Amino acid sequence: MADIPLQVISEATSSERRITPSWSISQLRTRLEPITGVPPHSQRISLKTASNGTIPIEAADEDHTYLSAFPLAAYAELHVLDTRPAGARLNLNDTSGVEKYVMPPEEYEKKSDSVLAWKKAEKLGRFDPNAPSLEKAKVEAFAQEIRRRGIEVGKRCRLGSDDTRRGEVRYVGEVKEIPGALGAWVGVQLDEPVGKNDGSIGGTRYWGTESPLKHGVFVRPERVEVGDWPVLDDLEDMEEI
Repeated sequence: MADIPLQVISEATSSERRITPSWSISQLRTRLEPITGVPPHSQRISLKTASNGTIPIEAADEDHTYLSAFPLAAYAELHVLDTRPAGARLNLNDTSGVEKYVMPPEEYEKKSDSVLAWKKAEKLGRFDPNAPSLEKAKVEAFAQEIRRRGIEVGKRCRLGSDDTRRGEVRYVGEVKEIPGALGAWVGVQLDEPVGKNDGSIGGTRYWGTESPLKHGVFVRPERVEVGDWPVLDDLEDMEEI
């Protein structure tokens, strides 16, 4: 008889396998062990089909009971349950105890089929001969934006034309804790605790003292609008009662 493709499903695996109807149940159990990691004597096997529901794959004499006796259908599901106690099962998803190989940097540098080699060939990133000048231009652009907008420590501001996010400029300069972000940042202490930090980032404090309230935020200069933006009074528009 021709092999039949079935979907073998266990707690840790799910894959399509071709099953031979002339196998005995015992042979099936043996072949399922390397697929599911479940020993034959701990397998509870069931066949799930659209037309016949769920059927246990078991028999009193499994050495002489063949799979052809069951309604095998292409792409039906063959479920394999591990009957062992949880503590006796192998955790095939836990890789914490697996020794990992880390290629030495000098060996990686020598490879010709790596991402690093491709970047070198295409002159990308730090291999771009124009990279230093491009970075310098980017840093200068931020500095010019700060001067153009009149951004200075102590001035009142709002962010992104949003009247609900008003505050005071508390820091202007580089923030090394933000990876890959050259150029100046503007640290703003918002009037309301709707920021991302308390004036510190990555363990470095740029203004104020440690606080559980998040009034601080670091943004690029183009988001800062300096002006006479007083603290909003939530009670200002309330009618008298």
